[in-house]
This record gives sequence, C-alpha cells and structure tokens, in this order.
Amino acid sequence: MQNIVSILNQTDDVMYFPILIIVMAAAGLYFTARTRGVQIRLFGESIRLLFEPGDDEDSISSLQAMLVSTASRVGTGNIIGVSTAICLGGPGACFWMWVMCIIGASSAFIESTLAQIYKRKHKEGHSYGGPAYYIEQGLHKPKLAALFCIFLIATYAVGFNLLCSFNLQSTFIDYSFYSPATTPFIVGGLLAVITAYCLLGGGKRILKITGTVVPFMGVSYVIIALIVILINYQNVPAMVLLIFQDAFNFQSILGGVAGSCLVYGIKRGLFSNEAGVGSAPNASASANVSHPAKQGLVQTLSVYIDTLILCSATALMCLSTGVARNATVSGAPYVQNAIHTVFGTAGPVFITVAMVLFAFTTLIGNLYYVDNALIFLNGKKIPSKKFLHIFHLLCAVIVFIGAIIPMDAAWAMADITMGGMTLINLPVCVLLGKIAIDCLKDYESQRKAKKNPVFKASSIGLDEEELDYWK
Repeated sequence: MQNIVSILNQTDDVMYFPILIIVMAAAGLYFTARTRGVQIRLFGESIRLLFEPGDDEDSISSLQAMLVSTASRVGTGNIIGVSTAICLGGPGACFWMWVMCIIGASSAFIESTLAQIYKRKHKEGHSYGGPAYYIEQGLHKPKLAALFCIFLIATYAVGFNLLCSFNLQSTFIDYSFYSPATTPFIVGGLLAVITAYCLLGGGKRILKITGTVVPFMGVSYVIIALIVILINYQNVPAMVLLIFQDAFNFQSILGGVAGSCLVYGIKRGLFSNEAGVGSAPNASASANVSHPAKQGLVQTLSVYIDTLILCSATALMCLSTGVARNATVSGAPYVQNAIHTVFGTAGPVFITVAMVLFAFTTLIGNLYYVDNALIFLNGKKIPSKKFLHIFHLLCAVIVFIGAIIPMDAAWAMADITMGGMTLINLPVCVLLGKIAIDCLKDYESQRKAKKNPVFKASSIGLDEEELDYWK
C-alpha cells in the first residue's frame, strides 16, 4: 500500500505542477482577456438572470440548473479540502484559492455556454448535454469524447466517492469511541449499505429529506462560521496579513512547490468549485433558456458561491481562532478544534452532522454525472437495469473502500482523475472558445438593443442543422 500511495502522490505532484497549474492559469487568463472579464464585468447581469423564469412550468430554469451544479460542488471539499490546504500548504492557500476562483469563473462561463449551444433535445422535450457532446459535435472527435466520459466515470464513481467516504469517517477521529481498527470499517459499511439502498431504487424518502436539509445546513454553516469570526474579530487584521504574507512568501513556495500554499490552494480550489473540470456543463445543458450565454453567466455565480463564500467561511473561521494547524489535525479535526473554541462540544457535533449530510448528497449527486457518461458510452441509450444494478453495487463497494484507505491515497486518486478530466476539457474549450465568445457578443448586442436575447445559430456562423436543440 505504501508503494501504491507513493506512486499516486508522485503522479499527483507532476500532474498539478507544472502541467495543470499552467493549463488552468493560461486557459482562465485567455478566456478572461477574450471575454473582457465577463465573470466580473457582467456580475450584475448574472444575478438578474438567476430570477428569470423558464419558458414554462415544466422546464428547468437557469436558477434550478445552477442549484444542481452548486449542490454537486458543495460538499466535503468546502470543509475538509480547505482545512487540508491550510494545514499542509499554509494560510496563503486561501489567497490562491480566491485567485483561481476568479480566473476560473471565466472557464466556467465558456464550458457552460458550449454545453448549451451543443445540447440535445430529448423526445420528451427537455434538453441534455455536456462536454462529451460538444467534443463530439463541435470538434468531431468521438473517441476523445468517449475518453472524457471514462475519466468522468473514474472521477465521480471512484476518485470523488473514495475521498468523500474517507472525509466522512475522518470527522469521528476526535470522538472517544473512535478506533482506527474498527470505526472506519463500521462507518464505511453503513455508508455503503445506505448508498446501495438509494441507488437500487429505495431510499426515496431519505433522498427527499437530505435534499431539503442540505441547503439549510449550508446556510447554517456560513452563519456559524461568521459568528466564530465575529467573536474573534480582534484577530482578523493579523489573520488577513498572515494570508497575504504566506501567499507571497516565494522563498518558501520555491523551496517545495508541490507542497506549497500555491499548489494546495489551486488543488483544493479546483476540487471544490470544479471550474473548467467539465462537470457543471452536464447540469447547465438541462436549463431551458432563450440564449446559451445566459446559462454561462449564471454558472459563474456557482463558482463564486462555492469558493468565495463557503470555502472562505471555513478558512477564515479556522484562522481567526488561532488554533494549532499542522499535518496531524489536517482535515476535520482542524475545523472541529476551531469551532470548539466558541461552541464547546456542540461545535464538533454540528460539523459531524454537516459532513454526514454533505457527504451523502455528494455521493448520490456524483452518480448523476456518471449516469450521463454511461448513456453516452452506450450509444446515447440508457444501459440495461442489470448492468446498472451491478454498476451501482460496485459504486457502493468503492464507498466502503474509501473509508478504510490512507488519506494520501484518497486525495491523490481524486486529484488525478479530476486532473484527467480537466486536461481534456480545458484544451477543448480553448479550441471551441471562439464560438462561446461570439455567442457572448451576440447576447450583449441584443441586450444593448433592449431585447430579451434569443439565440440563432446563424448569427454566430453556425449551421442550424448541426445543432440538435436550436434548429
């Protein structure tokens, strides 16, 4: 196992530095320049579009599609991922998380706009799509589209679910009943059984309850974090200074790049907000909007909500308390120790409850993207029930394994599979970027003319016969 973990860590390190850091930064800066900072310049327009209703009651609105993608982004990474980045990389990881969030939001705009342009129409009237579809139809590269689907399945059915399960069991470490020899097996077993039950058609009531409670828990988490920060307000100036000093301590960064605040900030920021990864476009394609750019603009907000609000809530809450941060407490213990300083024993319990809910909905939500990929690989047809039952049982086994593997292995697997998706999706977005940029220009020209923008493929030089939905 040590040899496997070592190989995974070495692969992870090389993939993110220098490869992914360069690709993500270059793509984000390129899209920011070409769109003239669409993610900042049209921020107000993005908010306005959130409240624009769909064409009919049965259609999925921009807000609903954005909430689906936000729900998939919000999860254990907002708590555990940020804690790990600070404990192992340093406080400066927060700054680089913010930077990549703002830059990456432009990539989120491009990928979601492309998903809208190349989406397909289902026989029942609704739409669907994602990177596989704009790779196949826009670039005419069906094999590359299939490869992307394979990486997506590896990411959401394996990498992310391994990590999600590990993160959940790690929240119990500080409890007196925790035993390294038995607790991970018990937590993993229970989580695997419940996941299998829901995936195999049962547990509808469980899904309904968690779907209702999780948004409430997310808001509650931010409020609790704000209370902790306000109580420690006297530490805020020093905390902000610490973040910026560490972020620009290039001597420390260059001394060990792979373990620096720069790399950890980018890794955990990408894991949390998934901007440019190619996941959110699967949800974006389902929105019923009159113009693709509308959904692209709305998706930039999802990236901001995830990183600038939820991730920042964790980072600032922990740093403001001044509790010890090191490799020993990285993950759930660091957050639980921070919240304990204000809320006593009730604080860690709240984090545990939040983690249980976030982890469970993340596990189930991840497989929504996986189902789309399976359908694409199966010739655009839903696989047989027998295949899906076997596949979902394997997913439950992966959830169990995630709870008992080492932390390094869990994070490395998630990083590597997600990195593979990103290394396919972002270059594709660059190649097809002009189409999304022309789409934005068309949207803005119609808005200047006081119109409600309506998309016509011919207005940006596309053949309507090649676009299934926009004919």
